Amino acid sequence: MMSLLGRPDVDAGEVFTNFNQNITSLAVATSGGYSLYSLGSVDSTLDKIYHTKSDELFLIERLFESSLVAIVSQRAPRKLKVCHFKKQSEICNYSYANTILAVKLNRERLIVCLEESLYIHNIQDMKVVHTIRDTPCNPQGLCALSSSSDHCYLAYPGSVTAGEVQIFDAIHLHAKTMIPAHDTPLAALAFSPSGTEIATASERGTVIRVFSSQDGSRLFELRRGLKRCVSIVSLSFSTCAEYLVSSSNTETVHIFRLDRTATETADNHAGKQTSDDWMGYSFFRFLGRTVTSYLPTQVTDVFSQGRAFASVTLPEAGVRRMCAIATIQKQLRLLIASQDGYLYVYSIPAVEGAECQLIKRHDLRLEDHYAMDIKGLNSGVSIGGAAGVPPSGASGAGGSGGGGGDAKAAPAADKPGGSYASAVKGDEPAGPSSSSSA
Repeated sequence: MMSLLGRPDVDAGEVFTNFNQNITSLAVATSGGYSLYSLGSVDSTLDKIYHTKSDELFLIERLFESSLVAIVSQRAPRKLKVCHFKKQSEICNYSYANTILAVKLNRERLIVCLEESLYIHNIQDMKVVHTIRDTPCNPQGLCALSSSSDHCYLAYPGSVTAGEVQIFDAIHLHAKTMIPAHDTPLAALAFSPSGTEIATASERGTVIRVFSSQDGSRLFELRRGLKRCVSIVSLSFSTCAEYLVSSSNTETVHIFRLDRTATETADNHAGKQTSDDWMGYSFFRFLGRTVTSYLPTQVTDVFSQGRAFASVTLPEAGVRRMCAIATIQKQLRLLIASQDGYLYVYSIPAVEGAECQLIKRHDLRLEDHYAMDIKGLNSGVSIGGAAGVPPSGASGAGGSGGGGGDAKAAPAADKPGGSYASAVKGDEPAGPSSSSSA
């Protein structure tokens, strides 16, 4: 049996956590079921939206604040289910030839990542609109989908030996650009909220870079550390796009501030100098350029890289953590969802170098035990999808063919309904619908 994350470095039975696209909700899956929480009042309480018993989940993704969730269970790792959790119904399911490694979704597209292929579904009716086959071997299922409908880009590794990022336009269905981001293979990818920027990290883990997803130009280079190589687990832009947070297999979480006005401000300031000041400014600028011209490229890169704005040190290393930064009740908050079952809430300092203050630590395991033992929500339900979903007739290991295979749809009802599209756009009740065969 695979671990809850399908990763050999994470023991089975640990908690799987995942934020939704705009950091308003947290999904938590344990061996007994899954829960959805609202993040609107995390400074004091963690409000449960939903809980159900289910098979151990391999993946869970909620679509913004809608009632739609995409889930993959350990019992059927090749089958994707799309459920309406408020109606406790399964909308549709698709089976693939190989294990599903990642699922990403926004209001336009749903992406299913296999080891050597990517399926792009139209989320309005779940039909497969495009398949990217024969991608470089991607055993970790590394990919990213922009949450923006205006810049609906998909990113995935373009090489197994170097850190190439392929950017694909998921609406117009064509390759947009290739970014040679790192010398070593990629370890993490994340789009900004607008989809116009993408952050990358390599297996070496010492440098994080931010590029334009439009033309591939490098915008920022951020130094996570010099002493040791680490495995970057999570990269995430803040919802205001002014910060970038990263977590790794170490105990430290780094926050970087993306100062997009620094260069412009420096140029404007230089233009306002007196002649004496300008001579001094020019001299030091000339000196900097002269000195760095005699230094190796690796050394000059270190001088030009941004350092962490703030950091947080957690109790132990080796724990997988997902991080996010969001504005909650008009306050900027760092959220760290840990695979050992905790959600940490930190304030973010206004000045560089100051410490993040721990505001609250929520025990996710206690929250779920409380829901099951005291509230008794959905007691007695034991299914693979949302509570109340009848067993599906489709095979969990369906699909045919070789490496990529074709997605096979199993309809959950006889007739598609327009209410499904309404649920995608907002949070109106969705009726069951079917999806066509790929």
